[in-house]
Amino acid sequence: MSKQLSINNREYQQQLVSELLKQAKAKGASQAQVVMHSNQGLDINVRNKDVETIEHVKDKAIGITVYYGQRKGKATTTDITPAALQQTVEKACKIADYTQDDDYAGLADAAVMAYDYPQLDLYYPWHIAPEEAIQLALDCEAQAMAQDKRITNSEGANISSTESVIVYGNSHGFIGDYQYSRASMTCSLIASLQGNMQRGYDYTLAVDANDLINVSELAKSTAKRTVERLGARPVKSCKVPVLFSTDVAYGLFNHFAKAVSGSSQYRRSSFLLESLDEPVFAPHITIKEDPFMAKAIASSPFDFEGVKVTPRTVVEAGVLRGYFLNSYSARKLGMQTTGHAGGMHNLLVSNSDKRFEELLKTMDKGLLVTEMMGQGINMVTGDYSRGAAGFWVEKGEIQYPVEEITIAGNLKDMYQQIVAIANDVDKKHAIQTGSVLIEQMSIAGK
Repeated sequence: MSKQLSINNREYQQQLVSELLKQAKAKGASQAQVVMHSNQGLDINVRNKDVETIEHVKDKAIGITVYYGQRKGKATTTDITPAALQQTVEKACKIADYTQDDDYAGLADAAVMAYDYPQLDLYYPWHIAPEEAIQLALDCEAQAMAQDKRITNSEGANISSTESVIVYGNSHGFIGDYQYSRASMTCSLIASLQGNMQRGYDYTLAVDANDLINVSELAKSTAKRTVERLGARPVKSCKVPVLFSTDVAYGLFNHFAKAVSGSSQYRRSSFLLESLDEPVFAPHITIKEDPFMAKAIASSPFDFEGVKVTPRTVVEAGVLRGYFLNSYSARKLGMQTTGHAGGMHNLLVSNSDKRFEELLKTMDKGLLVTEMMGQGINMVTGDYSRGAAGFWVEKGEIQYPVEEITIAGNLKDMYQQIVAIANDVDKKHAIQTGSVLIEQMSIAGK
């Protein structure tokens, strides 16, 4: 085990995982698993025509979990020398000596391992040279600054490229791996008008750099987002319809995913407790999950326990059809794992095939939310209260920018009061949804 860990040396990585599992077994572990995650890439930041940082990323981490019956021990390391790896195995075994029996602890069952997992379309390494990345970032910033005279400063532009590989193995005899890539460009600006300053930013993210929006598009959208915030003011407190733009709408469904996760269910800390086969959304809402989508951010051939994953319908016509369970939470609930150790896989929220502008017309008068602040969400009760910024809408047209307000409601009510979802789906997130119109929420302003 003296070779250097390489992103593309997959055979060696599997051998390394296999050797660590053998070491754990030799020390008396009844079960063991090893997860290895390695990354390499480039990160460039420029600001006001100067290069601020150039970072070459190359890191790795190995986590080793052992079970002695129902006692668990876990240790991690970033040092892959033979001596360090041996010490990590010994530490994991030693930790297990001090833990108590847990009737629900252990690997996922051998019968649900992903022995024949598919090879997914997730790996498109972007071999961009540092000089080229710097010029791309400088061009983006310069074009964005030139869009409007009211743009007075820059918070910088960023270019990032990352390649990663995950290798997982356990004592059931399962060893699997997959590679994925990420490419992104980000731009952030400051605009000023009569003493009022506003910040705006935009970014593009993709598995394949060829799918990023181009520099000119990013520069224009960043500048537009920045200057349209000038003159923002609060509105009077009221109850009105609220339209969550696609930039923030995915957060509504992220709260849902947390509420129906196995840990929230067995801890009884969810506002959607025991809601399986109950209506939780408006009846026109369906949410599907697809772990095998090509070039999607949250695709995966298996979960972090080696469990096979499958496409499924999570919400059908508003009715909850499935939780997000790993093997531990499944045992606690007397259910079967759904392959969600490590999180969800590409949630696809249905839409009404209406354009964003049509939802503005449907809303007529209300608040368009484009930015959220704070963490005012009670996951036990569903109470929702967060700082927000956006635009006031009347007669289906944007009137002026809004800031220094709070929007409030209850997530259970908000889900049932979804009037429509636009077709402007944002594919940058694990949750893909368009803008979401909710029938009514409370606005706290001046």
